Amino acid sequence: MSAEASGPAAAGALSLEAPKPWGLEPGSAAAAGLQPQTPNSKYVKLNVGGSLHYTTLRTLTGQDTLLKAMFSGRAEVLTDAGGWVLIDRSGRHFGTILNYLRDGSVPLPESTRELGELLGEARYYLVQGLIEDCQLALQQKRETLSQLCLVPMVTSPQEEQQLLASTSKPVVKLLHNRSNNKYSYTSTSDDNLLKNIELFDKLALRFHGRLLFLKDVLGDEICCWSFYGQGRKIAEVCCTSIVYATEKKQTKVEFPEARIFEETLNILIYETPRGPDPALLEATGGVAGGGGVARGEDEENREHRVRRIHVRRHITHDERPHGQQIVFKD
Repeated sequence: MSAEASGPAAAGALSLEAPKPWGLEPGSAAAAGLQPQTPNSKYVKLNVGGSLHYTTLRTLTGQDTLLKAMFSGRAEVLTDAGGWVLIDRSGRHFGTILNYLRDGSVPLPESTRELGELLGEARYYLVQGLIEDCQLALQQKRETLSQLCLVPMVTSPQEEQQLLASTSKPVVKLLHNRSNNKYSYTSTSDDNLLKNIELFDKLALRFHGRLLFLKDVLGDEICCWSFYGQGRKIAEVCCTSIVYATEKKQTKVEFPEARIFEETLNILIYETPRGPDPALLEATGGVAGGGGVARGEDEENREHRVRRIHVRRHITHDERPHGQQIVFKD
């Protein structure tokens, strides 16, 4: 399959010419074993960005593509002295393009990046069927990715504010920083801290499509849950307390599982962009429904309050196995 140069002076040089029959030359060595039966079965030599390919005119002209225009006389082609048709594109996915033209379907790459590259090549060669297949595969990958449970890790207060301002979902944030403590921990604190983290992970898996979950390991609390709706903090559950033991102070981490579940369900009220439902707010201790009546100043203030729940903020007790526990509330 060589394209003849026009004159001896053209030997070794590139030429632009209308396509001629692209079969193997009768005198070539390859012609002895590849005798074409029809003109469309003639082989063509393609050099695509340094990647060499052999194919037939039938493959190249079977579908209405840029390649059909090149090899049916509607467009000029660039050839070298050896008869190779030069195409100034990357040859990375050209084999896939040819296989699609041969068979009508091909296995698509798993990588999103490679799938995007193949889509770009299919658009260049105007292979409409392959374009549609690539677009559908990319859409399915995007839908699959949107189902993943992604939990951002807060790195600064500024980033936290940006995350809160950029989402329309209610937000649940867990701040846990075990090193932020000047006393020793009680014997159950490490276990309770892990339980808080595990509960956060379970809630994130269950509600990640409806709520945004954030983790913060740089804050000034040891273990604290925060709940946000419509860009403002609605509730807070602090899980640490100071224990006054017999001889020393200790820090105790609690695991108020029921309270955390309750606040997580409460924050779902703020899921819709049109605002909280008055009946739900009234049932959960939020803003009572006005029923069309103007709200008083107290009701206006309640809307901006933050429920802060401190589990046993200050406790005095002896944690010995048979010690008597006495709780003093603030």
